[in-house]
Amino acid sequence: MKNKPLASIFLIVFIDLLGFGLILPLLPYYAESFGASDTLIGFLVASYAAAQLVGAPLLGRLSDRFGRRPILLLSLLGTLLSFLALGFAKTLLLLFIARITDGITGGNISVAQAYIADVTDEKSRAKGLGMIGAAFGLGFIFGPATGGFLSQWGYAVPAFAAAGLVTINLLMVFFWLPESLTLEKRTELAQAEKPKFTFGALLTALKRPFSGSLLITRFFFGLAFSIFQTIFSLYALRRFNLEAQQTGYILTYVGVLSVIVQGGLVGKLSERYRDDYLIITSVGIMAFSLLGWAFVPSVTMLLVVLAPIAFAGGILNTVISSALTKAVQPQEIGGILGLAASIESLTRVIAPTLGGLLLERLGYWSPGVLSALVLAVLFVYVWFSIFNHPMAQATPVK
Repeated sequence: MKNKPLASIFLIVFIDLLGFGLILPLLPYYAESFGASDTLIGFLVASYAAAQLVGAPLLGRLSDRFGRRPILLLSLLGTLLSFLALGFAKTLLLLFIARITDGITGGNISVAQAYIADVTDEKSRAKGLGMIGAAFGLGFIFGPATGGFLSQWGYAVPAFAAAGLVTINLLMVFFWLPESLTLEKRTELAQAEKPKFTFGALLTALKRPFSGSLLITRFFFGLAFSIFQTIFSLYALRRFNLEAQQTGYILTYVGVLSVIVQGGLVGKLSERYRDDYLIITSVGIMAFSLLGWAFVPSVTMLLVVLAPIAFAGGILNTVISSALTKAVQPQEIGGILGLAASIESLTRVIAPTLGGLLLERLGYWSPGVLSALVLAVLFVYVWFSIFNHPMAQATPVK
C-alpha cells in the first residue's frame, strides 16, 4: 500500500466533509431566513441528493477515462463555486442553485474511492477504503459543531469558511496528489474496451450476477440506514423529549464509533474474513439492532443499541465498496463506485419523507420496525445471491 497517496486522500476527504458538515445542519435555518416553508426546506435538503443521482456516476465514469486527479479538481471547483453562491445568496432560488450545483459536481467521494482502488491491492483495499469512511466520519463529527459556532456571526459565515476549506483542498490536489492512473495503467486501460459513461450504460451493471447483487444490497441497506439517520433527531424528540444539544452528543457518539470501526477494525476483519461473510453478518446484526432501536425503553439502552448499528453500518459501507471494485474490470471501477454513490443518494431522497410519514402516522417505533423488516428481507437476498458466490471467494478465510 502506498502511504503518501493514501494520506493525501484521507486529508482531502476529511477537509471536504468538514466543509460539507459546516453548512449541512444550518441549511434549514438559512432557508427559513428567506421565508421558506417546511416543504420547501425539505425539497432544498433533498435537491443535493437528487442532483448526485446524475452527477456521481458520470464523474466516476469520467475519472475512468480521463484520470482521477483532473476529475477531483473539477469536482472541487464546482463545490467551491456552490459554497460561494451559498454565502452570497440573497434569495431562496440561489440557495437551490447552490445545492444542485454542489450535488452535480460533488461526487468526489466516489472518485476518491476509485483512487484508493488504484493504489491498493485486493487484500488491503478494504483497509484503504475504511480510511475514507473514517475521514468521512471525522468530518461529520467536527463539521456541524464548527458550523454552529460560526453561525453566531451569520449563516453566510460557515459557507465562506467551507469555501476556504475547499480552496485548501484544490491546492492540495493540484500540488500534492499524484495521478493514480499511471502511464502504464492508462496504456492497459486504453487496450481494454472503454465503457460508455451514459446513465443507461451504468444501469446495465444491475443485471450482472454479482456486482448487480452488491448494488441492490447497497440500495436496501442504504434505505434502512438513511431512515435511521434522517429521522433520528425527530425520533429522539418524540420518544425521549431530548433537546438538540443532547441529540447532538448522541450522534457524535455514533460518529466516533463509526470512525473507530472504519479506521481500524474493518481492515483487520477484511484480512481474516471474506467479503460475503462480513456483508451477511453485518446485515443480520443491523436488522436486530434497528428492531431494538424501535423499542428501547431508555436513553441508556438506546446508547447500547446504537453501538452495533454503528459497527455494522461502518463495515457494510466499506466492504460493499471494496467488493464492487473487485467485481468489475479496472476501467469500470470509477463508474461502478459512482453508481453506488448515486444509489445511496436516491435512498437519501426517499428516506426523510418515508421516515417522517411513519413517525407521524404510526408512532416512534415504526421507522425502526420498517428498517428492520427491510434488512430481514435483505438478509435472505444476500444469502442466496452473494453468500458463497464464486466471486466472493477470492480472499479465503484464514
